[in-house]
Amino acid sequence: MKNILIKNIKGLVGVVIDPNGPKRGKSLNELSIIEDAFLAIEDGRISFFGPMSDLMGISDWTNLEIIDADGKYVMPAFCDSHSHLVFARTREDEFVDRIKGLTYEEIGQKGGGILNSARRLAEMSEDELEIAALKRLALVKSFGTGAIEIKSGYGLSVEAELKMLRVIKRLKEKSDLTIKATFLGAHAFPLAYKERKDDYIDLIINEMIPPIVAEGLADYIDVFCERNYFTPEQLDRILTAGVAAGLKPKIHVNQFSILGGVGIGVKHGAVSVDHLEELDDTDLSFLKSSDTIATALPSCSFFLNIPYAPARKMLDNEVVLALASDFNPGSTPSGNMQFVNSLACIKMRLTPAEAFNASTLNGAYAMNLGEELGSISIGKKANIIITKEMPSFDYLAYSFGENVVERTILFK
Repeated sequence: MKNILIKNIKGLVGVVIDPNGPKRGKSLNELSIIEDAFLAIEDGRISFFGPMSDLMGISDWTNLEIIDADGKYVMPAFCDSHSHLVFARTREDEFVDRIKGLTYEEIGQKGGGILNSARRLAEMSEDELEIAALKRLALVKSFGTGAIEIKSGYGLSVEAELKMLRVIKRLKEKSDLTIKATFLGAHAFPLAYKERKDDYIDLIINEMIPPIVAEGLADYIDVFCERNYFTPEQLDRILTAGVAAGLKPKIHVNQFSILGGVGIGVKHGAVSVDHLEELDDTDLSFLKSSDTIATALPSCSFFLNIPYAPARKMLDNEVVLALASDFNPGSTPSGNMQFVNSLACIKMRLTPAEAFNASTLNGAYAMNLGEELGSISIGKKANIIITKEMPSFDYLAYSFGENVVERTILFK
């Protein structure tokens, strides 16, 4: 494996000397940057870093790539902990429907949305889905993403959910991104089960979960707990079965309404509860007293023109906050984590440092990857971004229409 020395770095961003968990509250604004720095990578791991004045002479030039980052920043790659990157077709027709006045929920109720994606996915082979997904992975890598969680949920049948998860397993093997897989069979009720909802939940528990676990296809189990989708009671039943089978919970909750799903997620030890565009004091109290990470998805709010998660209120209550893309064909057709950072600053009033920590270190912990990724720390995997020349670190969030990434370096 090639060793790398990056020298003359304008700013080495996200340095954590003693990693000890995700950042919460005021600590989310703490971002260590070493100016005029170097970074050494050996066998895919961060081996040494510091100011250029501490760089000793090089004794072994064998298989060494030297990169001059004069005027550029080096930082940990983004860790995108919520995406639906495997899908069959885009849904720009529904985008036009929303412009004409239909809401996301109304489109779903008339057979569009998730059900639309499920119909299209059933028509595609694993090979076709894989080819399309690899292109999307290359795209998000070009914007600086080094780790990503990918959900199923556009299958909604035993065969199609297994197909999606098998594709994600292929992506894990072929892509240089670090990938986590989530089983989201409880994304919506198929039309055939609209009047037999308990039967569909039985199908998830008895016919989907066992083969998924037997083939090692998923790291997590997810449920869309929302009005017109899955109730808190149904969420509780599905998570109980998933946890018993060895899957960790990550749930969609509070996107349009508050039903009590946050407390159920915390009860089951959810790694994260995601969306949270709607949030009350009861849910805040559950999150404040837990290790469950609150994952906000600002580009979904942007695209659907719905409220943004109350990030400042979360931080004031010492909740662990992560940011993710929600990349999917219906509500967020973008996996650009730079844009996520810009939106978090502009619409959620986060500082650039807070947004970056929520997208890197805390995003890593939202995928149980915090010991491996998300910061510049000795021994961590050297998944890093080298930017183009930038006047300052804050420029990353400020320049929302520009890709500031020159190169994303990843290791398996």
